[in-house]
Amino acid sequence: MYLKTKRLMVLLVLMAGIVESAWSQENATKIHTVWDKAPHNAFPDLIRFKNHFYAAIREGNNHMPDKSGQVRLLRSKDGEDWEDVGLLDLANYDVREARLSVTPEGRIMVLTAVGVYDKGYQELFPMVSFSDKSGLNFSDLTRTTMDLSSSLDWIWSLTWHKNVGYGVIYQIKEGGWETHLLKTVDGKHFEWVSQIDTGGNPNEATIRFDRKGKMYVLVRREADDQMGMIASAEFPYKDWEFSRLNIRLGGPNFLFLNKDQLVIGSRYHQPGGPKTAIFTSDLDGNFLSPMVLPSGGDTSYPGMIFHKRHLWVMYYSSHEGKSNIYLTQIPIKQLKP
Repeated sequence: MYLKTKRLMVLLVLMAGIVESAWSQENATKIHTVWDKAPHNAFPDLIRFKNHFYAAIREGNNHMPDKSGQVRLLRSKDGEDWEDVGLLDLANYDVREARLSVTPEGRIMVLTAVGVYDKGYQELFPMVSFSDKSGLNFSDLTRTTMDLSSSLDWIWSLTWHKNVGYGVIYQIKEGGWETHLLKTVDGKHFEWVSQIDTGGNPNEATIRFDRKGKMYVLVRREADDQMGMIASAEFPYKDWEFSRLNIRLGGPNFLFLNKDQLVIGSRYHQPGGPKTAIFTSDLDGNFLSPMVLPSGGDTSYPGMIFHKRHLWVMYYSSHEGKSNIYLTQIPIKQLKP
């Protein structure tokens, strides 16, 4: 029985490698560069709004926070040709990793982190910008408020559900990092809901809801075993259950493929260096089919949406030299194991 099990495990690993390799080769021609104008182009997000794709990317001199960081907003009708529709910056601060959402009032909300870094963050806080209803004009950055004691604070992403926006703030503290679920109705003021206590210095987190309103949170962790986690809770989102993943995460994003499966995008740590990969998994994060995108070096942070029977993935990578923004389409039928 042991030998049969071992042979089966080896066969499954080999098959996974074949699928991964074949997928990359088949789809490589569909991957194209979206933006490469700054010395370092990274941390994209992607949404649909008024029959257009919208993207937010950080432009800077390098990956690390410095005063060069600013957020560029782009728009495209077809995903091929992109136009510049906005720039968010703040003098003497690093503006980075903007996440996009559409408010119940029909405006694009841009959620960013703004800070000062000098051998660690000296300041760090969330700021927001909103478009008008045309999606062509964006307000100046405004600092958010919350009824949670402030620290070095980062609300990494926001998801709207039944006219309420939910985001996970991570706070960098000397005794260890903490993650808390916050909610908002206007995108400017946030109220505390509960702590999501995964341990292991949790930080970047993305929220999605199933058809019945159950919340799922994909959480990156940077201490202890560093493995990612999926936290889940029913309304009012205070009593959490946790599923530990068997991979580390970086720039984690996910969508529901169907009621029983997820599509997860993340940095994928490999012996030869990090890649950006797309995984299909069950609701507990048991991965079924990894798909490695052409990528390497400084890479990850995929923005993902479903559109016309494809998963559209925007990510950044430095496999061709400097860090640039790339876009690809994956047929949904290829995601189903």
